[in-house]
Amino acid sequence: QVQLVESGGGLVQPGGSLSLSCAVSISSFMIDVMGWYRQAPGKQREVVADITYGGSTNAAVSVKGRFTISRDNAKNTVSLQMNSLKPKATAVYYCHVHTTWGYDYWGQGTQVTVSS
Repeated sequence: QVQLVESGGGLVQPGGSLSLSCAVSISSFMIDVMGWYRQAPGKQREVVADITYGGSTNAAVSVKGRFTISRDNAKNTVSLQMNSLKPKATAVYYCHVHTTWGYDYWGQGTQVTVSS
């Protein structure tokens, strides 16, 4: 059973920063892509950013230049640094991995609230 454990969510004021981290229970060489998704109330889950084993990244247009995804293959972790946060970033953020054998796994989600 692959487990993903997220940490780092919370409440932050507009313009502030938060960092999310996700620890995965399998070795990184078994994971093609690691990423972060979010789901706001009443909306569909959407991709925020992802990163391949080799370090290639993709990010949603809405977060480019403000959010940075990184991956530590030695520690089997993926992180998301979020800067200049806006209220519309309020959502539950989910860690996601796509394995080399074609399966997808999700974390339990961590709440991020951007509010004054």
